Amino acid sequence: MRVYEELFILKPDAPEEEADAFIEGVKTLITTGKGTIDKAEKWGVRKLAYRVQKYNEGGYVLIQFSSTPELVKEVERRMRVTDMVIKFITVRIDEKMKKIEKRKKSRDKRAARRPPPAPAPTPSAPSEPAAAAPGLPGQPAVAAHPAPAVPAPAVPAPAAPAVETVPAAKEE
Repeated sequence: MRVYEELFILKPDAPEEEADAFIEGVKTLITTGKGTIDKAEKWGVRKLAYRVQKYNEGGYVLIQFSSTPELVKEVERRMRVTDMVIKFITVRIDEKMKKIEKRKKSRDKRAARRPPPAPAPTPSAPSEPAAAAPGLPGQPAVAAHPAPAVPAPAVPAPAAPAVETVPAAKEE
């Protein structure tokens, strides 16, 4: 048994009852042919990418099922002979699902080998206040670990007043 997706587009002017009857006919064909239907979705009427058989819109239907290749040939034959179907495509997706499962397993395997991430260190508050160093009698106590001295920002020196020089007058 292989897994397939059948996407087909029905004429937009087809009556709703006929469309539903056709979809049910396809489902019963699959189940009587010893297939199983995994999912059946009716997407509704949508605009087509390009004009097909003089239609700009179509009713989209997706059926995902598991069956034998012979049953898929019969489903496709029915799609071809039904006037209500504008276009259809059948895609085998079990190979893709196997690749996805394989990737998931290898990803999980790698994740199991990696050590768990270390918790982020939390900033700890100082538990005891800094002890004061004993000072000389009559002077205040000095902290044991004084803060580093930060030089004061440099202030530009005031500029000297500009002196205007006047040329000396010549004596005659």
